[in-house]
Amino acid sequence: MVCALMLATHAAAATPQYGYRVVHTYPHDRGDFTEGLLYQDGFLYESTGLEGHSAIRKEKLETGEVLQSREIAPQYFGEGIVTWKNRLIELTWQSHVGFVYDLATMAPLSEFHYPGEGWALTKDDHRLIMSDGTSELRFLDPETLRETGRVRVTDEGRPIDNLNEIEYVKGEVYANIWQTDRIARIDPKTGKVLGWIDLSGLLSAEDRDANPVDVLNGIAYDPKGDRLFVTGKLWPKLFEIKLVRKGEARAAPKHRHIHG
Repeated sequence: MVCALMLATHAAAATPQYGYRVVHTYPHDRGDFTEGLLYQDGFLYESTGLEGHSAIRKEKLETGEVLQSREIAPQYFGEGIVTWKNRLIELTWQSHVGFVYDLATMAPLSEFHYPGEGWALTKDDHRLIMSDGTSELRFLDPETLRETGRVRVTDEGRPIDNLNEIEYVKGEVYANIWQTDRIARIDPKTGKVLGWIDLSGLLSAEDRDANPVDVLNGIAYDPKGDRLFVTGKLWPKLFEIKLVRKGEARAAPKHRHIHG
């Protein structure tokens, strides 16, 4: 009886698990090694990586058309991006330097420096949030871009490493876990993982076999429309998804494809 109660308590305390339902499928440039993704004012902003191929772009969601772009100097491996007021802020991977651009023109304005690696950026109402590939999230002052604190991300007491692309969604930080098909839902106050999203099977075997693809990476959220978008490095598609608590019915109408 005691064992049964202990098992029931553990099951009740286990971190919630989520699957997904695809709502829309959009085209995505299969040449984009996606590092950062965000949605603002009806457009997608994307940063791509790899030395000599890194760029920041403003794109039309429905078609994937690139409306505006700026290439990054070839010695830099572009990483995550975030907007703050009229600026676009970008990290680089191992160069310890980030760049600030004018959001409207993408003209460079300034640069800043940080220790360690730069992986991804997002924001809440008063600060920037940064991942660096470890189990920590850093907090930055959005005006000075100086670090103001950190929190370690854990699930049932265990640190969660390889936090990659991040997005702020309804008070939580969603984080891709590098080299997996999982996204962690994180409480930024405590670092505790509130849930796991399993996106296995999102990109079909046909799409994976047609051309080389890399890992799931890229989360964007439209707060006005309550829409969640995800994609991956070198993926030919970007998906709008709805989360489904595992164990709940997943039946839904067939999703619509929007072709570019």
